[in-house]
Parts: sequence; structure tokens; C-alpha cells
Amino acid sequence: MNPDNLTDQLGLFLDVLETGSFSAAARRHPLTPSAVARRIDTLERSLGSRLFSRSTHAVRATASGLAFAERARRILNELHLARAEAVSLSSAPEGLVRIDAPAPFGRRHLAPVLAEFLAAYPGLDVQLRLIDSFVDLQGAHLGEVDLVLRIGPLADTRLVATPLSPLIRVACASPDYLARRGIPRAPGELPEHDGLDWEGLMPPYAWRFEQDGRLQLYRPARRRLTANNAETLLYGALAGLGIAHLPTWLVSEHLLRGELVALFCENGLPPAEPSSIYALRLEREASSRAQLLLNFLKQRFGFPPPWDQALQAYLPQQR
Repeated sequence: MNPDNLTDQLGLFLDVLETGSFSAAARRHPLTPSAVARRIDTLERSLGSRLFSRSTHAVRATASGLAFAERARRILNELHLARAEAVSLSSAPEGLVRIDAPAPFGRRHLAPVLAEFLAAYPGLDVQLRLIDSFVDLQGAHLGEVDLVLRIGPLADTRLVATPLSPLIRVACASPDYLARRGIPRAPGELPEHDGLDWEGLMPPYAWRFEQDGRLQLYRPARRRLTANNAETLLYGALAGLGIAHLPTWLVSEHLLRGELVALFCENGLPPAEPSSIYALRLEREASSRAQLLLNFLKQRFGFPPPWDQALQAYLPQQR
């Protein structure tokens, strides 16, 4: 069906529903009441269901009509958005996109991608704010910004989340530490080692490893360094202080350069966590500018992201 015809037909149906009258709906369109009635008849025949019960005084929606109305509103909204996005893409997009992101991820991965994005869209500008506050990462600044990047489980289901990349965590240590203390061959040996760990509440899947078909918690008994910041734990691992359990987006470059050694990865990277790297927004539909950036980020990061692709190719050589 022609999208314009579909838009007109659904719009007419919703006008009849809202006004409760063919005559009132006809006044909103260049149609006669009898023409409106014929179009509703045609719609009902195509659906195979009565949408309205009719009397001499009123037109009332049936249960099927009310259910169809919910779908019709969504379809109309999607058609309007698709048309607006097509128009925005056919002309040079302009304007500002504001985004908040965790500082470590923003420095390593987001900033280079934003530079590519701006080169591809000369009419757009980006305002990037790198943040460390966990409150901000929950989306507290949404409304002030268009998008917030969030890593890990989502606490607020009111926010609309777009997955950008999977989240994989690996245990790792420096070659110097492993030469001094030995290489643990299984997660069950971790309590015999020194560790770099989270202060207070750790991420839900930190130090959890699949054993006998289920996740089990194994962590070093002695914690040489604790912090509420993943980069701090990374620096401790690079200094040879102990074993850390950190996300691949943070440690991949150090693993590839041999500054850290991935543990328990004989069969490749561990499975991804149920949570992900997300872009959050308040509105059900992103603005055309924010949607352009979302699509660009999904293409550049994706499943699997570039840092995991590089590790998957490197790990067999490490053994």
C-alpha cells in the first residue's frame, strides 16, 4: 500500500474514533459523511473485523476497534518519523548533539569515533561531557543532553536503551607478576593470589567465572589495591601488583601489546555479560540528529566490537 494512502486511511479511522461521528470526521477531511463510511467499510473488510458499532446517534468503537487504534497510532507515528528522517538524511543535517559518557570509555573509544562522525556530517556539532559520577551514568542529566552512554546493568527502566556493544570481562595480570607468583590455571586458584578489586559494591559479574555450567565467584584473597574506578585497577595491574578482572574495552590495547596477559582464555574470550554498553535517552524516539549519531555508534562499535575482534585474533597466538 502507498504510504500516503495508509496514512490517510489510518488518520481517518482515528478521527472517527475521536469524534464518534462520520459527519464530524468528514469535516476534518475533504470528504462527505457517506464517503467516510465507505472508507471505514473498506478498512473493516480488509481487516476482517468490525471496528465500529453504528447507530443513528453515534459511532462507537468495538473491542477490536480499540485494540486496532493502539496499533494505528504507533504505525502513524513510525511513518511520520520515517518521513522526517528521510527528509533529514536527504539534506545536510545541522545542529548540536549533546552526549555524556564514562570518562575512561570516552577517552579510549568514543572520542575517535566522534571525530569520524563530525567529519562525515560537517553541519553537525557534538558536545561531549566525560563524567565519572555513577549518578550521572544512570541518566540524571538526560534532558540536559540527548544521549548518555552507560556501561553495565540498567537501573531505570523508564529510560530508552540502545545496545551499542557487548560487555566482556577478563582476568589479567602483568607478565612480571605472573613470573613472580605463577600463572593460575583455573579460577579456583585465584584466592591464592594478590588482587586489584572494587571498593564497596563491585560490578555484578566481576570475579564470576563459569564452572560446571554455572557462574561461581572466585576472587583473590589479598587485595593489594581497592578503588571505585576501573582505570585505577588497570594501572595497578600494569604495575605488577596483582590480578584484575576488567572489561575488554579497557584492557584490550594492553593485552595486544603484551603489557598484560589474559587468564583462563584458552578457548577464546569468555561469554558476554547479560548487560551491555548502552546509549540511553528519555524519549521513545530520538531526534534525527541523535538518531544519526546512534546509528553511527552502532556501526563503529557493534557486535562484536573492534576491541574484541582484535583480541579474538590475538589470543590463539598467546598460547
